[in-house]
Amino acid sequence: MVAKDVKIINEQGLHMRPAGVLAAEMKKFTGCTVTISSGDKTAKATAVMQLMAAGIKRGAIVEITADGDNEQAALDKAAELFESGFGE
Repeated sequence: MVAKDVKIINEQGLHMRPAGVLAAEMKKFTGCTVTISSGDKTAKATAVMQLMAAGIKRGAIVEITADGDNEQAALDKAAELFESGFGE
């Protein structure tokens, strides 16, 4: 298992579009479970509705955890998306 903390830089936080982008990218890593945690909220990175329900706002620190096949690649991709602001 690998993990990394990142900061949400999107103006509107982790809303529908970035949640969809994250979920689509993480689904490519079959055999790897990726979770996003912030405070007491945890969501599967492949589940858009769970990501949205977490209500993660701009400035929040989230922990990305990856466990399974290609876990480091999955973690790196997720971190890259967060750090780039999902292209917004």
